Amino acid sequence: MLDVKRMVMLRDLAEHGKVTVVADLHRVTPSAVSQQLRALEAEAGAVLVEREGRGLRLTPAGAALAGACEPVLAALERAEGAVRALDAGPVGEVRIGCAPSALATVAAPLLAALAPRHPLLRPRIVQADPEEAVPLLRQRRLDLAVVYAYPLLGAPPASGTSAVPLFEDPLCLALPEALLPAYERDGLAALREADWVGAPAPSSCREMLLHACRNAGFTPRLAHECGDLRAGLWLVATGRAVSMLPKLMCDAPPPGTVVVDLPGPGRTLEALVRAGTEAQPAVAAVLAALTARAGR
Repeated sequence: MLDVKRMVMLRDLAEHGKVTVVADLHRVTPSAVSQQLRALEAEAGAVLVEREGRGLRLTPAGAALAGACEPVLAALERAEGAVRALDAGPVGEVRIGCAPSALATVAAPLLAALAPRHPLLRPRIVQADPEEAVPLLRQRRLDLAVVYAYPLLGAPPASGTSAVPLFEDPLCLALPEALLPAYERDGLAALREADWVGAPAPSSCREMLLHACRNAGFTPRLAHECGDLRAGLWLVATGRAVSMLPKLMCDAPPPGTVVVDLPGPGRTLEALVRAGTEAQPAVAAVLAALTARAGR
């Protein structure tokens, strides 16, 4: 019988390509990862990895086994959900990752909604951008994550996950009042010489800014980086920078800053879960509260 935890290590090696990354994900040493992969080879009766330079690469047998991992994990999640469904109701801790920009509008109302309906459920909110939340979710260190995606970027969903759309969040342009007439006349192209505030890489918000400006015929000069784009509005207020950010983060712009809606799609807020966990009582309770809130 194949060990599922070892299969997950093989899947992660297929995805990331480095034993050191797999070791960090699983909080073990690289030698422990290599040992577990050798044990998996013994269970499978096949060579799954081979040396390539100073690293490892999957053999055809290893790639086939790694590709079969996600359906196995989803089936196990559904089996666990069938057992938990026999409980009296949702109980215990449920770990919810949440993008910082959605803490006030999504996470706080979620806690308020869950408390009276499910008093035995203990929601735990963990602030995490999608780039952090997705690995935590796949490694079972989160049970659900409130994330966002930009449809125009066309990024595929993370393997082994299921997304429930919640609501749309338009993109906005934040600029000094003095630049508003030029923008109204020429659009984004009027800001080709401006200093821009962007999120640090890697970030889909940063990629969306680059995508929008390049569609307008220029590559923006990212003069400033702010992990919190809401705080970056104060740089715009100096009259020396412009920014592009979701509308959820533009509720209280500082004096001297103008915020205008940009045409076209922005981002979609989503609830992301591991495939197969949707019917687990704790996860289902959180999803129901999130979708009810989104509907309002």
